[in-house]
Amino acid sequence: MANRLTQIATRTGDDGTTGLGDGTRVPKDHLRIHALGDVDELNSQLGVLLAEPLPDDVRELLVVIQHELFNLGGELSIPGYTLLKDEAVLRLDEALAHYNATLPRLKEFILPAGTRSAALAHVARTVARRAERMVVALAAADAAAVRPAARQYLNRLSDLMFVLARVLNRANLDGLGGDDVYWKSERLAREG
Repeated sequence: MANRLTQIATRTGDDGTTGLGDGTRVPKDHLRIHALGDVDELNSQLGVLLAEPLPDDVRELLVVIQHELFNLGGELSIPGYTLLKDEAVLRLDEALAHYNATLPRLKEFILPAGTRSAALAHVARTVARRAERMVVALAAADAAAVRPAARQYLNRLSDLMFVLARVLNRANLDGLGGDDVYWKSERLAREG
């Protein structure tokens, strides 16, 4: 990754192509570019979440995740290059176990709602799922194009964002939450 951007408006993409990190050019609708864009959008969504009041430990974790997502984007932009470390998936597994241990069992499906920070975490979760689907599509088109760690990382991250949304509702830093927002199903109504 020796090339650093010194000029943003290069006009080289006016022909409908974009450059990868290794210098090759691909169409802007290439699966690799879709995957890169989804990972970039996910990282940007985490940036919005980080603008909210958050517990310090959650904030620290999200900052680490942003750096790891940038590494994943770099890896996707240079076919065959490895930037995302294998221990990044392990870090997400550990965070999942840590935060899940503090939460009550779910009684029913929950809605992507509650505090603003929890709702933003849910949006990040859905973007992570989309990024994962695109990385899976890229891998299906070119098995050598994506390491398994990339798919695993996005899968774990979407799970973690669901768990963090629940944690953030309980943190209730904006005074508008306090618990999960449960889907009002007919079954719950009958059992209620």
